[in-house]
Amino acid sequence: MSKLEARSATNTKGQPVTVFVAETENATNSTTTYTIGDLAREFGVTLRTLRFYEDKGLLNPTRDNLTRLYSARDREHLQLILKGKRLGFTLVEIGEMIAHHGEGKTASLDISASTVREQIEHLERQRREIDEALAELRRSYDGLANALPR
Repeated sequence: MSKLEARSATNTKGQPVTVFVAETENATNSTTTYTIGDLAREFGVTLRTLRFYEDKGLLNPTRDNLTRLYSARDREHLQLILKGKRLGFTLVEIGEMIAHHGEGKTASLDISASTVREQIEHLERQRREIDEALAELRRSYDGLANALPR
């Protein structure tokens, strides 16, 4: 037997959203599940994104006929995936971090100090490359703007 309850929450952009939580009760425990739409609204991602993460093995919803039901653990994994992406890690790297994320741990990526240092260096290298590309594009734009008839 499952009961649907509406709860207020905020998405990752700080916007208020309503999340519909299904609480399934049985003799041994009570588990909270979320629909694909609930997680999409809460985290500001598309349904396609969630299905993509499922295809990559990062999320493992159960099925009730055609309905995907995500567990609290899947919700936590989604939070970790989005955090890892914000930090510039690949999905493969994020998957490895999540694999080390044990039961009962708080929602944090399992990252070593050397991995953090490598990621900082990688992002700084990307920033330099972006700054160089922007400078070149600005020079090109200025050249084109100056060539236009006045």
